[in-house]
Amino acid sequence: MDIVLVLPIIGIVILLLLSGFFSGAETAFTAASKVDLHTKEKGGNKRAKLVNRIRERKDRMIGALLLGNNLVNILASALATSVFLKIFGDVGVIYATLVMTILVLIFAEVLPKTYAFHNAENMAMRISPIIRMIIVIFAPITEAVTWIVRKVLKLVGVDISRVGAGSHLELLRGTIEMHDGDEIETKEQRAMLHSILDLADVDIEEIMIHRKNVFMVNLDQPIDKIVQELLSVQYTRIPLWIDNPDNIVGIVHAKELLRELMDVGGDIANIDLSRISRDPWFIPETTNLYDQLQAFRDRKEHFALVVNEYGSFMGIVTLEDILEEIVGNIDDEHDESMLGVRKISNGSFIIDGAVTIRDLNRELGWNLPDEEYATIAGLILFESQMVPNVGQSFRFFNFQMDVVRKKRNQITLVRVTPPE
Repeated sequence: MDIVLVLPIIGIVILLLLSGFFSGAETAFTAASKVDLHTKEKGGNKRAKLVNRIRERKDRMIGALLLGNNLVNILASALATSVFLKIFGDVGVIYATLVMTILVLIFAEVLPKTYAFHNAENMAMRISPIIRMIIVIFAPITEAVTWIVRKVLKLVGVDISRVGAGSHLELLRGTIEMHDGDEIETKEQRAMLHSILDLADVDIEEIMIHRKNVFMVNLDQPIDKIVQELLSVQYTRIPLWIDNPDNIVGIVHAKELLRELMDVGGDIANIDLSRISRDPWFIPETTNLYDQLQAFRDRKEHFALVVNEYGSFMGIVTLEDILEEIVGNIDDEHDESMLGVRKISNGSFIIDGAVTIRDLNRELGWNLPDEEYATIAGLILFESQMVPNVGQSFRFFNFQMDVVRKKRNQITLVRVTPPE
């Protein structure tokens, strides 16, 4: 065969191999697991560390690999056209197009990308020094290309500097969803992980214990009556007020009360509540659960009083309340299972109006929205746009809701029938 044809054919083969290298490298670096590479880097693997550094500037990496791939593909096609023109004449252009399309598709795209996809981490680590060198060589061109692309996209109203904002969180949510299975344990794990991610999106007011359900003690009473009330309930931390329930002056811990009772030899008249009570800690109702959890940890506190923007007492929140948002209800010997909810024989539920939508969704597997309201009573008021009377029925989100009891304008009891 004429040397004039042999050299271009050898060149085409080499260029196809280079094209396959660039294609496989692109797939390997984009498909490699972030988790695996991060773990290997922490274990001291220098190649894994190099791969992670390269992927930090993914636009440069992709630009360099695409530039290299296009260069060798175009050059290989040009050489092939030259060879086929010499052999077949003008019709050689058609033959060159067909032959190069098949060769590039098989040997420079599908084959290397398939291999790279199934061996992504190992391949990426093996070729990482070469890829770093290629990125450095092509850096001026890729930076210029990236600048042109950004400017052109900006002209049509697309700002790629904002693309990917929040993508890590969404990627994590997607990974959690992939943790699939019918086992109860798997579902609970998935729900728990989602709840952790949602902590920053949920305000205290959505989970707090409303003031009407908070047990408090009036300090204007005789000391024996106060002590009797404090020891008659199962709660360990109890707010103390003077004059009116909004004027909370302290928090007393049951253990401190018992210790004080022992110190005074059992003489209730000598108990000094001001000495054993702690100053109340007030927090705004708009505080999100993540920030409050951090505050509980920093202050080494388990109990806080919630106030609105006007400083009015709205309710209380405890560390247990926030933990229950993550792990579900934590019942002790004093707790009732799903307080305020009772299932009746026909599959319906009698629910206290103050029960939160979040608790119902978590415990009963419902999917009622809770963006505009926190409780089941709030849902009925918001969706009906009225204050209903006892006996009125509504159908919201395929749930039948009947008002069973009302106190003035407050819905206190609801019968809810979920869809079949």
